[in-house]
Amino acid sequence: MPLQLEIARESWPIAGSFTISRGSKTSADVVVVTLRDGAHVGRGECVPYPRYNETVPQVAEALEAARAAIEAGCTREQVPNLAAPHAAQNALDCALWDLEAKRSGQPTWQLAGLSEPRPLVTAFTLSLDTPEAMAEAAAKSAHRPLLKLKLGRDGDAERLRLIRKAAPKSRLIVDANEGWQPDQLTPLFAVCAEVGVELVEQPLPAGNDDALKGLQRAVTICADESAHDRAGLDALVGKYDAINIKLDKTGGLTEALALARAAQSKGLKVMTGCMLATSLAMAPALLVAQFASVVDLDGPLLLKEDRNPGIRFDGSVMYPAPPDLWG
Repeated sequence: MPLQLEIARESWPIAGSFTISRGSKTSADVVVVTLRDGAHVGRGECVPYPRYNETVPQVAEALEAARAAIEAGCTREQVPNLAAPHAAQNALDCALWDLEAKRSGQPTWQLAGLSEPRPLVTAFTLSLDTPEAMAEAAAKSAHRPLLKLKLGRDGDAERLRLIRKAAPKSRLIVDANEGWQPDQLTPLFAVCAEVGVELVEQPLPAGNDDALKGLQRAVTICADESAHDRAGLDALVGKYDAINIKLDKTGGLTEALALARAAQSKGLKVMTGCMLATSLAMAPALLVAQFASVVDLDGPLLLKEDRNPGIRFDGSVMYPAPPDLWG
């Protein structure tokens, strides 16, 4: 069925700033795909990420270049051949899922053959800062059950100890964003175990993580920048214990669901994460999160404001998306 494609670039201010080992940002810059068939509307949102050589203009241009094929009535199976950047594939794939749900009157979880999604606890991210500033932020968020700590600079051991003291009851996970070196692993993993960190994301640079092979550790190590789609899954076995599945890396919900199943079949745990984005990006990710042992979909909580309607958050508990948002 012929479709009408709309491509929108949007910028959503962050509440304050967001800092990781690679730098800081003050807005979430997204691309939204809207598909109309005259009676129904489907939408999908993506975050082009410079770490993967993707930009907002590049993604918008890739979708524009594929306009004729998309408007001719493309299917989800055709998406990987239509738009090269994975972020572009994600927005298009999720818009097609949403459109099919609207056309059929069935929620996406039924269309995907999944169980009805349940509310989940998401991590709440503390931006990288000085040890003292991160401890202060942890104290303000100590009521939250799961905190994610952005690390990857000198002083991480001190950060961990001060944060644990400031938030003694919260579960802790860590994201080093490729910021550690092989000779730091053993001492930093020891501090992680000391303060009760449950999981560490991407301690070493992707492509330079062989030091993880056979390394004894008391904490789960999760691939993020090293994990994209099923094609690279075998290379992670033996280095990592888990993978972080993000739809902007997989190229959409279709591949993300397949990756989650494939990872579990190889004995890898699943974490579901996100880029900084609105509830429109979190909605399909919540379906993948039903497979996950750790959920990190707090993007809307870090923005000054979210879409209306958006996903309902009760503290750190997030609820399935309302149908008029997505799916």
